Amino acid sequence: MGKKLAVVALGGNALLRGNQVGTIDEQEQNTTETLENLIFFIDEGYDLVITHGNGPQVGNILMRNDAGEQLYGIAQMPIDICVADSQGGIGYMVERMFRNVLNRHGIKKNVICLVTQVLVDINDPAFSDPQKRIGKIYSKEEADDLASRKGWLFKEEIKTRGGFRRVVPSPLPVSVMNVSIVHDLARAGNIVIASGGGGVPVYLDEKNDVRPAEAVIDKDMASSLLATQIRAEEFYILTDVPYIYINYKKPNQEIKEFLNYSDTLKFLNQGQFAKGSMEPKIRACLDFLKNGGKKSIITEAFKLADKRYGSKITMEYEDDRR
Repeated sequence: MGKKLAVVALGGNALLRGNQVGTIDEQEQNTTETLENLIFFIDEGYDLVITHGNGPQVGNILMRNDAGEQLYGIAQMPIDICVADSQGGIGYMVERMFRNVLNRHGIKKNVICLVTQVLVDINDPAFSDPQKRIGKIYSKEEADDLASRKGWLFKEEIKTRGGFRRVVPSPLPVSVMNVSIVHDLARAGNIVIASGGGGVPVYLDEKNDVRPAEAVIDKDMASSLLATQIRAEEFYILTDVPYIYINYKKPNQEIKEFLNYSDTLKFLNQGQFAKGSMEPKIRACLDFLKNGGKKSIITEAFKLADKRYGSKITMEYEDDRR
């Protein structure tokens, strides 16, 4: 039997932690600590594809866009360019840090970062109901001015300190471009970094030309799709909690270490998983399994070397739970 192929989605505190400013030193240290735990896959003989989030980083890029326009008259770049910028910067950092980690372990492998476009359907209902908040918080006057000048849409920030944030569509990913190249590189033993931040959102027009979409794609759903399209056996989402819980943070909270598809779907439909955090991760895992994947795992990076790491979702319960 050949090597297993795993897609590992870096998220949560893998790159930037909530109590940090976000300096490059902080991000490089966090990334190195996370990647140390991925040596587990090399030791176990896996082929490996890595994806990553970009939430804080692309938010900072958008705010630099704002500052540059307001202070110096520098033209703002659209969302697709900002996502591509974040893919390049984060991917470079992950690649360089992983090369150094491999070097310390005496492992010789290529690490390759691909700026990845992801196709969406321009007729996706999300385009008529933008919900994804991006960028800085504006006053009502600033938001009204930007809405008038740029056609941006805004929603009020009720739960935080008030103000308004821009909202954009978050359509479902349809296909990852150059997916055969990702597959071939990974199966040749290279570590591939792809589909960062959900991928650069694009669509095909009536001439079949590739056009940019002013949208943000959910990183977990895009990672799940990539895992399906490259026929990975296993899909890992690394986050800031070690397990899947039901009744989370309630007196009857319960760890679910082993789950099958139907039970996980039942808990999802009961509203057990928080929208915007655990829910999209669960949906991504279920999609992967429904489309032929063997196993989905949600855990902390630091748990990977432990033989009883994280929560595992399969189509059916595993016979061997050791």
